[in-house]
Amino acid sequence: MAGGPWPFMAISSVERLHQMLKKALDTELKRFGLSRTGYFLLTTLALIGTGNARLSTLGRILMMHPTTVKLTVDQLEAAGLVERARHPSDRRATLVQITAAGREQVNAANLALEDPAGALAPFDGMHRDLFEALQPARLAAGDLEL
Repeated sequence: MAGGPWPFMAISSVERLHQMLKKALDTELKRFGLSRTGYFLLTTLALIGTGNARLSTLGRILMMHPTTVKLTVDQLEAAGLVERARHPSDRRATLVQITAAGREQVNAANLALEDPAGALAPFDGMHRDLFEALQPARLAAGDLEL
């Protein structure tokens, strides 16, 4: 085999971790009636100071297709977790606003994700370490600073 194994080892390690995290996250979020995309969207809105963002901004931040963003917002809106509003200065844009119920739901989900007995228990105490270890590679690849 020409070349070293490290590109394969790095990529397969990240992919395997990704699959394990997805499975654990989906298990935990099911208790809250949230999909992974719904959780990501709600958490993003909760982290934004105003609690709202354009649909297009959410798509860019979450690396989601506009149709996926719209369908996810439809589901969250039907559940009373977000509301749509007109942009105050751009008639073409729609804002998505997290509701009080949405904040409660995402806060409860985040607390469950931090529970040492929860589905993410194998990663207990490593969340920040994982984030800090992966951030330089993400940024080098052109990702947004989180």
